Amino acid sequence: MYFPRLPDWLIYGAVVGVLVVVSLGRRENADAPPAPPPLDQIEDALLGPVTPFDPAVTVNAPDSLFRPTAGTAFSIAADGRWVTARHVVEGCRKPALVVGGGRAVAAAVRLAPRADVAVLITEGGPPAVPVALNRPLRSGQRAFHPGFPQGGAGEVTTRLLGRETLKGRARGHREEEALAWAEVGRTAGLDGTLAGLSGAPVLDRQGRALGVTIAQAPRRGRIYTTVPEGFSAALRGLQEADEPLLGEPVTIDNYGRVADAMRRDLRVAQVVCLGG
Repeated sequence: MYFPRLPDWLIYGAVVGVLVVVSLGRRENADAPPAPPPLDQIEDALLGPVTPFDPAVTVNAPDSLFRPTAGTAFSIAADGRWVTARHVVEGCRKPALVVGGGRAVAAAVRLAPRADVAVLITEGGPPAVPVALNRPLRSGQRAFHPGFPQGGAGEVTTRLLGRETLKGRARGHREEEALAWAEVGRTAGLDGTLAGLSGAPVLDRQGRALGVTIAQAPRRGRIYTTVPEGFSAALRGLQEADEPLLGEPVTIDNYGRVADAMRRDLRVAQVVCLGG
């Protein structure tokens, strides 16, 4: 029986198609262990909570007073400078940082004029997350986003895709250029939306903040963050150049544990809007 010889282009096309299907089917599995349960309120009250803040500047902040939407912030200076996403606190009259035990610390706000970034100011604070300004980025670079998705402890790991333009997502917002990252892992058991992760730092393997997490596209599996120039302009002069790195490099094996430690030390904290 005679079988006609297939054209070379058809053979090559079939091979490429198979390789693409195989690569798409091999999704990276970089999930972190489940986040530890929060301390019991009675236990937490007996323990302190231990915070870098004078008890005189903390206020009672039961969950009933929180605005439904909340976000994440991270410390950039131990004298009380924090960074979050602008849209997390824009329009909030009483922003605060949760310090545990039903207590929070009020914060003043300074909004960046041309980026989805806001600086929060408190009386004192924890050690800073080192910031990496104007460092070159490369496609496929890994990042880690520790914060408070869905109002609870959680984290995500991503790989850099490139730049995209985000449409205005809030009152008065113009189009904004952003970095797009593909989600490749998250806290085990954390399903659905990542609302509440806005404002989280974008950490590189050395634990340096490359930007601020500002949006999510769940159906596309993407997370969006500030571009380097917008992040740099908003933070210029707010952190010393020799801020020490975290104690260990961040990897897919330990990023859940590193995130838990940063939340416990309040380097990464939940932002809320107090009612009343």
